[in-house]
Amino acid sequence: MKDALTLHRALLEWEAVHEIVRLPIGIAHADELPKALGLPADRCLVTRVFACDDSVPGDPPDDGLTGDGGAPPRRCFLTGVIVRAGDRPSGEAVRRAMGARRVGPARADLVNAVTEYAAGLVCPLLLPESMPLLIDQRLVDGPPGPDVVYTPTGEPSTALGIRGHDLAALCQAKPVDLAAPADVPARMGGAGTGGAPARGGRPNTPGRRRPVG
Repeated sequence: MKDALTLHRALLEWEAVHEIVRLPIGIAHADELPKALGLPADRCLVTRVFACDDSVPGDPPDDGLTGDGGAPPRRCFLTGVIVRAGDRPSGEAVRRAMGARRVGPARADLVNAVTEYAAGLVCPLLLPESMPLLIDQRLVDGPPGPDVVYTPTGEPSTALGIRGHDLAALCQAKPVDLAAPADVPARMGGAGTGGAPARGGRPNTPGRRRPVG
């Protein structure tokens, strides 16, 4: 499983300024970061994981990710959504953003297996390329500055501190308006519309080193 040391090594390779912080109390979920760090919720980020299903009704059942018995894989995948601690995007907002037929919170065992992070403590870095990543547009539109944000590391005793704009650049998440009314399609930031946003390179890793400083 991935942990603080895994992240630290990757961030050193990417030459990204960061800090691994030891928490004064252990946490079971990223929503507990504000209390553990004594910081406002908008300085602490949570990656919520949703299971998306694009399969057509009547398709044979499978394990939730791949085809069954050698059949072609169904269009089922996990999506990560980066929000402030305590915020919970609706499944409908995620469904509209991804263009999926059905969306719901992913099972903990599936999150563990696919992300290799402990469920509830998922960091938005080093996620598999097959897992699209969204970020609340309000976080991207916030005031520019050197503010450090904190994310889980997969461990209950540590957190990752990194500048917000550096994290956004490294994780390659797609900004999306999660606050759009239900009858308005969720607006995707950047180029392209609908479907899973493509992320190049290795698992949510920049194609080349990205100096930060």
